[in-house]
Amino acid sequence: MKFTKMHGCSNDYIYVNCFEETVADMGVFAKEFSDRHKGIGSDGAIFICPSEEADCEMKMYNADGTYSEMCGNGIRCVAKYVYDNAIVDKKEMNILSGGQIKKIRVEVGDERVNDVTGRSFSKRKDGLAVNKVRVDMGEPILEPYRIPAMFSDGCDAIIAHDLYVGDANYKATCVSMGNPHCVIKVQEVDRIPVETLGPQFENHVCFPNRINTEFVQIIDRNSVRMRVWERGAGETLACGTGACATVVACVLNGETDEKVTVHLLGGDLEVFWDRSGDNHVYMTGGAVTVFEGEV
Repeated sequence: MKFTKMHGCSNDYIYVNCFEETVADMGVFAKEFSDRHKGIGSDGAIFICPSEEADCEMKMYNADGTYSEMCGNGIRCVAKYVYDNAIVDKKEMNILSGGQIKKIRVEVGDERVNDVTGRSFSKRKDGLAVNKVRVDMGEPILEPYRIPAMFSDGCDAIIAHDLYVGDANYKATCVSMGNPHCVIKVQEVDRIPVETLGPQFENHVCFPNRINTEFVQIIDRNSVRMRVWERGAGETLACGTGACATVVACVLNGETDEKVTVHLLGGDLEVFWDRSGDNHVYMTGGAVTVFEGEV
């Protein structure tokens, strides 16, 4: 079976072209080959599949083999893959993920500026490749039952809500961008023990489907720093949906404007919540092909 290793802001996944390959059990594949010591090594596996509703469908599995509805960094790489491999020959496309169609716009150029090996992976006759992708992530979901985030007081939205984890009380703002997020403001993100706190948030009783947790330090009205604990994967170097949820949370709490640069461990993402327009969140960032191989 052929695969391609790709990353968006160092959030790396194994990509399998299911237009050509067949995978019997995607969860088992993801768990086995995501292992960084015994497998290929990744934050999970993403399968690029045919779709009757869109140009293609993305099916994403975490490193522990569990299914996830959406991955912001992953969907940018899927857009790059299908364009570079001439599966979809247009710069505006629709990709289905978790039952929702996302509208994508790609920017193309010479891929070699982003490829440390000096090799282009583009299969296109014109030799061009995608180096930046803008994703319409849709409207943020704030209703607790849709996230889901089950707090006993029955609030309409969870904004700076008390959440006790261990012996400490945190102010939690919960948002779904197709998958669930809990955003926590901190003073110094580098000092947060993410490896210890992350699992406690992920498996908290208030989150029946588990939760992704973002620890966020406000820099100014247009920039923040973020670290993320992803359910089923642990701390990762970036999370696209988490960056989007973070900007929504910061705006709701009056901390930032609607256009924000999110600085992650693996790179930067540009996020815009068009709150006064269509209420959609737009995310822009890079996508990089690392290598191809066979298993």
